[in-house]
Amino acid sequence: MTANSTDVRRSSRVLARIGMAVALMWLPIAAQAQGDSEPKSIRKMCGSCPDGYATTGVTQAPEICKGGDPTLVQCVPLGANMLPVCGSCPEGYREIGSSSVPARCGNQDGGRLSQCQLERMELNLPDPTKGGKMCPPDCGSTPAPGQGGLPPPPKYLPAPDSK
Repeated sequence: MTANSTDVRRSSRVLARIGMAVALMWLPIAAQAQGDSEPKSIRKMCGSCPDGYATTGVTQAPEICKGGDPTLVQCVPLGANMLPVCGSCPEGYREIGSSSVPARCGNQDGGRLSQCQLERMELNLPDPTKGGKMCPPDCGSTPAPGQGGLPPPPKYLPAPDSK
């Protein structure tokens, strides 16, 4: 490993932590502005994720998380079909693969990142009775198969103009 790659890694970590710090500074302001009817969104916080969220990133940040647990976590709301999670899959999800990624998941479960899939995906599909269209058969005016949207190419190439 060269000195340049070490410097790049160190710079990347510092930039990531600065980004997390900025996000954490704006989080209380945004929460006050939105009130209790706040939609679930990706958030970063100290300690652990609240109910209804999965942990998708972990780092030690004592300069950001002062007093108490110095762990900074990234939390994603549950409900997505595919969800990469640090540690075990949350309830309602099935593990379809995992790998060791300590740079993303820290020491939680040995740095294990699980790829989780929602067990019952139809819960999150749009309701076709509420304005959704199913295609086919509701595809509108589309060309017949094999016809495409462009005119067919010419059957022969025209002779070049002689000068």
